[in-house]
Amino acid sequence: MGLEIERKFLVVGESWKKSVSRRIHFRQGYLCGNRHASIRVRVTDEDARLNIKSATLGVEREEFEYSIPPEEARRMLEALCEGPLIEKTRHFVEHQGHVWEVDVFEGRNEGLIVAEIELTASDEVFERPDWVGEEVSHDPRYYNTSLVKHPFSEW
Repeated sequence: MGLEIERKFLVVGESWKKSVSRRIHFRQGYLCGNRHASIRVRVTDEDARLNIKSATLGVEREEFEYSIPPEEARRMLEALCEGPLIEKTRHFVEHQGHVWEVDVFEGRNEGLIVAEIELTASDEVFERPDWVGEEVSHDPRYYNTSLVKHPFSEW
C-alpha cells in the first residue's frame, strides 16, 4: 500500500442509505499503538488482515496491510488486543466518481457515523454529498485507535 490519503467527515442525516452498493461488518482490535504507529487486526466475513499505520495526524499516513489466516486473527482479537474491540458496519456509497465508506459504529461507539474518502492526492478536488458534515480528519478522537481508549459513548 504505502501512502494512504484519506479524509474523514461526520455524517448528517440518512439520505446516504439509499445509495449503498454493498456493506461489510468489521471486528477489529489493536495489538499496540504508540506515537509512531498502530498495529491493527481486522476480521470480516470475507477475510482477515494485519494493518500497520503511521500515527501522524492529518490526511496522509503511511499504511501497510497483509492478509492473515482468519482463525489466527480471531485468536489475536480475543487474546492479544486491547478492549473494547471496534465493531462497525462499513457501507460503500458511490458519489460523483468516488466511493465513500460510511462506517456505522456499534457497541461502546454506537451513535457514531463517519464517512471516509480515499484520494490520490491531498489536494484532490471532490464533491461532498449533502449528507457529509463537519470534517474530522485532523481530530484524533475519531481515529479508531482513540475510540478503543475513549469510546464515543463516554464523550
